[in-house]
Amino acid sequence: MNTKTFNSPYGRVISQHQIANVLESESTRQKCLLAAVSFLPGDVITSFNAGSTQSFATYLTIQIGSGKHITLLPEFVQYINHSCAPTAFFNTTTMELVCIIELKAGDEITFFYPSTEWEMAQPFVCNCESTECLQLINGASHLSVETLSKYKLTHFIMQQVKQKFSM
Repeated sequence: MNTKTFNSPYGRVISQHQIANVLESESTRQKCLLAAVSFLPGDVITSFNAGSTQSFATYLTIQIGSGKHITLLPEFVQYINHSCAPTAFFNTTTMELVCIIELKAGDEITFFYPSTEWEMAQPFVCNCESTECLQLINGASHLSVETLSKYKLTHFIMQQVKQKFSM
């Protein structure tokens, strides 16, 4: 694989997989997941399952229920970074990572963290540079229904939104 062709701030290949590759920035040591092949909207990028389940969130888990957070297998999907203009969605009902916009080989696979997280373990200031960037990412519970309606959300997050805003 020639990493010089990627339009990415990441440089060094950490691991290669049939559908994606983990790269690491030599300056920041931040990792990302880049598509190794092309995907169309609706394509299943990969199936995933729970490596472990716990009652609390960490920066490496996704939320699948109230007090239920999982680590991801295959492990390389844990390197999917956040974007306010995501390219993929973690469908926690089918346990599939689904492409939501066309991806070409070399494109970064990203997801919208509040699509799976009601409260973030580690809120952060986003630097995705999307024209629709939300700036502070701290979980779906902190966003309006109007903002959330722009994103594909897990079944759990949709239930939480309905419960919060039906009062």
